Formats: sequence, structure tokens, C-alpha cells
Amino acid sequence: MNSLSQDRERAATVSGEELTALLHHPDTAVLLALLDNPALDETQLCLLLERKNLPSEILEEIAHRKPLLKAYRVKRGLAFHPRTPRLVTLRLLKDLYLMDLVQLTLSPAIPTELKLNAEDQLIARLPQLPLGQKITLARRGPARLGGALLAEGHSHIVSIVLDNPYLTEAQILKALAREKVPPVVVHSLAQHRKWSLAYNVRLALVRHPASSLSTVLAYLPELTVSDLRELASPGIVSESLRKYLQAEVQRRMRAAEKAANHVTASDSDASKEA
Repeated sequence: MNSLSQDRERAATVSGEELTALLHHPDTAVLLALLDNPALDETQLCLLLERKNLPSEILEEIAHRKPLLKAYRVKRGLAFHPRTPRLVTLRLLKDLYLMDLVQLTLSPAIPTELKLNAEDQLIARLPQLPLGQKITLARRGPARLGGALLAEGHSHIVSIVLDNPYLTEAQILKALAREKVPPVVVHSLAQHRKWSLAYNVRLALVRHPASSLSTVLAYLPELTVSDLRELASPGIVSESLRKYLQAEVQRRMRAAEKAANHVTASDSDASKEA
């Protein structure tokens, strides 16, 4: 009997340090025999799952054995393993703890599809979560989750989520586009040291009916003439605000005409001197 055959036989019966040593064996059949070994405990199984080169066959076999999945650490190890089959990970998402789901969404080794599914799980759980957990998620959660928390408009959460390093402009604009976004979101964005300077956020705030007139007027000089004209079209903003927008367009047009006339006059004077 060669050494590989001996290792396969030993894998089904050894225990303790001998078993632990076989966790690093390169042969798939040896590893499958280890899974049949009644001496294999949770700690050793988690050590096995730490192997980044573990064959997908082993990961799928673990996922199909319910007795092995009783331990949460095993479920977590499977979900985070880069070689775990996609469908296996999808099944495990519903069993993961809140912050493990967050960690999975932020892990560079996890495929985008799985991250999106994990984010869906988080967003679906939001209505049932206590305020403390929502605050934690507002600080550390991924962009889509931050957008969902922002749209809820809880006064204790808005300022925290706006400082979330993963929050994106796209999620802010999506929240502002919702029909019933709470006014606290609009007011907080208008005062935020970072997001109040973003052009597209300013444009969205000018459109929003909850924005104060002072905020809108402060932003008008920074908007392009084409955006001002679009905003001044009927039905986009209130009639009273339309007048301010139209006045700003007229002011820009007069300034541009004056500048053009000045250039023409300067060119004429230069040609005379020549």
C-alpha cells in the first residue's frame, strides 16, 4: 500500500494532532475522508476552511452535510471562502449575523453579485432593527445600505450616514429623488461640509421642494445656464422659484452680452491703432 492510500485510510480514523496535520493534505480524497471522521471537531473544520486553496468539491461537500453546518463559525467560513460555489453562498446569506453581512459586502474577494445579495439582506432587515444597530450600520455599512438609511430620515442617523466613507453621490441622489424623503435629509445635505459642495447634489437640492429659499439662492450662481433653463421649465419647481431662476438666466445673458461687447470694442480699438 502506497503512502497516499495509507493517508486516505488514516484520515477516517485518526484524531488529535494527527488529524490536524492532515487538514493541510493536498489530496481531495484524503480531505473527503476527514469529513467522515467522527473525531473532526468544529475548530479543526474551521482550520480547514481557512485554506484558500481548498477545492470547491470539499466546500460543496461541507455545505451539503447538515451536521457540519450546525456551528455558525462553519457557515461563516463557508460564506467567506473565495472558492465556495455561488449557490452555496447565496443560501448561507440569510443565516449570517448583521455585521458579518456588512463585512462580506465590503470584502474585495467577494463577487459583485453576492455583495448585492448581501446588501439586499441588510436592507430587508432594516425595519426590524433597533436604533443602536442602525447607527452602527450608518457608520460602517456599504453605499446602498447608507442610501436606504438616509431615505428613512431618522434624525439620529442622517448626520452619521452622511459621514460614512462608503456613501456615494449616486445613493444620495437616489434618496433625494424619493417622493417622501424627510425634510431633515434635505436640510442636513445643504449644510454638510462635503456633500453640499457636490454640483449634482446642489442641483438636486434646488429641485427639491423642501430646500429653503436661502439655500437655493446661494446655489444659483454656481449652476450652469443650461441647468438653470431646464429648472425654469414649467412644472419642475414652484412658480415663485421659477422667477428667481429666470432672473438668474437673464442676469447671465446680460453679463455675457456685456462681455462680448467689451471684447468687440477692444478689438475695434486695436484695429484702429494698427
